[in-house]
Formats: sequence, C-alpha cells, structure tokens
Amino acid sequence: MKAVIYARYSCSGQREESIEGQIRECTEYAKRNGIQIVGTYADKAKTGKNDNRFNFQRMISDSSKKLFDIILVWKLDRFARNKYDSAQYKHLLSKNKIRVVSATEMISDSPEGALMESLLEGMAEYYSLELAVKVEREQIENALKGCFNGGTVPLGYKINHERRFEIDHMTAPFVLKAFELYVSGSTMKEIAEYLKSKGIKNNRGTPMALNTVSNMLTNRRYIGEYSYKHVFLPDGIPAIISKKLFERVQRKIAINRKSPAKHKAQEDYILSIKLYCGTCMTYMVGESGTSQNQSIYRYYKCLSSKRKRGCDRKAVKKDWIEDIVIEMIMKLIWDDALIERLTDLVMKEQANECTAVPLLKKQLKEVEKAISNVMKAIEQGVITPSTKSRLEELENEKEEIEKQIIIESLEHPLLTREQVMYWFYNLRTINGKDLRSRKMLVDCFVNSVILHDDRIDFYFNYKEGAKTLSLKKLKNSSDMLTDFPPKNRLAFASLFFFHCESNGISSRATCRPCISSVRQGCISSHL
Repeated sequence: MKAVIYARYSCSGQREESIEGQIRECTEYAKRNGIQIVGTYADKAKTGKNDNRFNFQRMISDSSKKLFDIILVWKLDRFARNKYDSAQYKHLLSKNKIRVVSATEMISDSPEGALMESLLEGMAEYYSLELAVKVEREQIENALKGCFNGGTVPLGYKINHERRFEIDHMTAPFVLKAFELYVSGSTMKEIAEYLKSKGIKNNRGTPMALNTVSNMLTNRRYIGEYSYKHVFLPDGIPAIISKKLFERVQRKIAINRKSPAKHKAQEDYILSIKLYCGTCMTYMVGESGTSQNQSIYRYYKCLSSKRKRGCDRKAVKKDWIEDIVIEMIMKLIWDDALIERLTDLVMKEQANECTAVPLLKKQLKEVEKAISNVMKAIEQGVITPSTKSRLEELENEKEEIEKQIIIESLEHPLLTREQVMYWFYNLRTINGKDLRSRKMLVDCFVNSVILHDDRIDFYFNYKEGAKTLSLKKLKNSSDMLTDFPPKNRLAFASLFFFHCESNGISSRATCRPCISSVRQGCISSHL
C-alpha cells in the first residue's frame, strides 16, 4: 500500500513543530502497518473549516493520477473540520479508490467504524464552532477593556505588555504634523514625501505611501475612539489629535473629493465648490466655450441643469459673480470693528490649535517621571543590566523629545495680536485683480454663496447666518444670465472699495498702513 501524509495546523497558537509532530506519528504508523510513504502535503496556518487550502487542493487533484492508495492524517480533523467538505472530498477520493486513514484514531472498516468516523467529524466541527465563539467572546472582553485585538497598529501608537494602546513618543508628533500640514493646504502626496524625508515608515516597515496617508487622515483612533464590532469606547485609547483638528481635516477631505475637475480647468474658477444654485441647491461648476469669432467665454452653470436633471437655471457669467463676491469681501475688510472681532477669533483659535508643543511637553514629563523612578530604584540598590539599558533608553527618548519641542517652536511660532491685526489691515492694500489674491480672499472668508433669482446669500467663515444682497440693487444685474455665449461683458464701475467712508478717507494711498511686511497667508489656515 502506498500513502501520502497530509498535515495541517491552524493559526490559533500552533507553530511549525505541529507539522513535524504530525508527520512523525504518521510515519511511525506507516512503518508498523507496512505502508510505503510516497509524499507529503502540508498547509501551514490554514483553518480546516473550509477547503481554501493550496496543498489540500493539490493533493485532491493528484489523487486522480492514482499514485497512492491512502491519505494518512494524524487525526481526522486535520483533513477537515466541516462535515460537508469531509463527505464531499471523501466521496471524490472513493471514486479514485483512495481512503483517508487516521494514525491515532482506531476506526475499523465496519459499519460501526463508519459511525465512529462520522461522530468524530461531527465533534471536530462542534469543537471548531465552539472555539470560534470562545475566541470572539474573549475578543469582545478585550475590546471592553480597550485592549488590542490584533491587526495593524496605527503609526503613532505601540502596544504595551498589557495589550493596550500607548502613544509612541517618537512617531506621534509626525502624525500630528501630517494633520496640520493637510489643514494648511498640503496634499496627501506632499505629506507622504515629507514623512519619507524624515525617515518615517509605517508599522510594517515600508515607506509611507499615498494610501497610507489617506488612511491615517481618516483614522478615528487618533482622537481616542476605540471600536471593535459592536463595542465602541469614545475615549478607549490615548488621543494624539484633537477632535476639532480631526473634523477640520475630514471637512477638507470631503471638499477636495467633491471638487469638480479643478486641475483640468484652463482657468481657475475661484468659486468652485462654494457657489450653489438657489433653485436646487446643487454646485454651480465652471464652464467655458468659444464663439464664432474665437472669443473664449467663461461662466458658472448649475450641475443639475448641465446634466438635465430638472433644474432650468441659466448660466451666470464667471467675472460677474466673482467680482461681486470679491467686492463683498473688501467691504468686510474695511470694517474696523469686524477686524477687531476677527482678531479675537484668530487668537483664540491659535491657542486651541497649538497642540503639538503641549503634547510633546506632556510626553517629556512622563519620560522624566520614568527616569526619576529608575533613579530611585538604582539608589535603593536595584542595579541590573536591564536597569541600565532602560535608563539609557529613557535618556535618549528625552533628548529626542526636547529636540522635537525646539523644532515645533521654530516652525510654528505663536503670532502676536499686533501681527494678526496687521495681516488683516494689509488686506486693504491687496490687488483685487490678481488671481492668487482673489483665491486667497475667497478661501479665507467665504464658506458658500447661494445664487437665487432675486438675491445672493453669502455665508462667511467667521459667523453663522447669511448676508443677503438684492439683485435689484446691482447695476446691470439683468446681464448676469446668459444662454451662451454672453452678448456683452459686465462693467463694474467701482469694483473694489479702497476708501473708508466711516473715517472720511477717500484715497487708497492715504489709508494704506505704513508697516513692514509680515508673512503672507499665515492666518488663513486658522479661519
């Protein structure tokens, strides 16, 4: 009789030695019974609850070649833990006159032996199901305690000896930096390149990729949330990111995801994803076309109307609506009382957003406390190689955190109230026709603009509610709509208000502040 040995172990606490033990016992059985072993098939870390096993399927396929008469297993549950799979494959093997034999379970060829084999297979399936329930129950208990249940550990965390999440002081500051960079306008690709330049790798040891950064920026564990199946703990693990910063990142991700092909436009439409149709509340997207005389016309069109989904709003001229929005912003800039209020908001927000240095200082305090505890142990005579190694490790960690504090303090200096106020006052001197300046003003101040038939509603970033502008008060407002191409261009007589009526100043030159320049755009990320 010729036989092959099939061995298998699952991933629940078993190792390579399990395969070797099964093969050894099967080989001894073959020697005792005069059976010649002609081959071995083994599946490592594969469950027997299904037939998705490479070497098992290879063995079944080879059975048709009739090179062996017996499949020798240590126990029947190594062949399968599922009664349906066991019966199906044994029936297939029987057609090739091959039978499955257990080396440790004495089963005869009699009807009683067949019954015994069936009982053993049923018990194996029962054990497998019971084990799955037990494992799940243990994992639920772990989850209720906030313990790690396996999987990939997010960058910025490590798992301690109690199987709990713990902040990794070496990588957590880079996670926080990634969130801050995204809010300030960096792309995910730029963030990935930044992390690569710092030598940061994910917990699998590979360089940071675009999808890794994307997963990081949407991972709610960074705000302390722990979830596993139906278990949810809002503060189950230490938080690295503030909830406010996390939500700002999510809003920006959503906006960037919805942005309608902004990189493909021949010209920047500064109201993209901010201008809405007042009829159906759908985005108005940038469009362009060329007339017979090769003149290029640009306008915004309701997305529902463009896709013929029932909205009948006509297109609106690009320059017309953008000029109105810029004019409204310039009016705000010349409101001294509003500038004072905005400065208060910026100073408050700046204090809330400055989380990196406080987090690093907290980590430094924890490390210093650990060093103090080790020193006390040494003073009491507990001096071992591990004690010295731990002290050296803590000292290196302390030095690295202190470096990070210095770097963060240099990269993110706190602005004074005078610097913030100057930045706002300096906006009064801005060139309202410069594309980059116009985009900055819209991104900084405007949340959304809703265009109705009779009015325009402006929603600004610094307050709730809308500021409404009636179209009847606008000169040539009837020229805002077009069937494409527009017949003529709208001329705004006074596009920007470079004067301050409240102070009686009628000249832009006399009103311009005479102060040295300050970093451009340093406040925009805080609004």
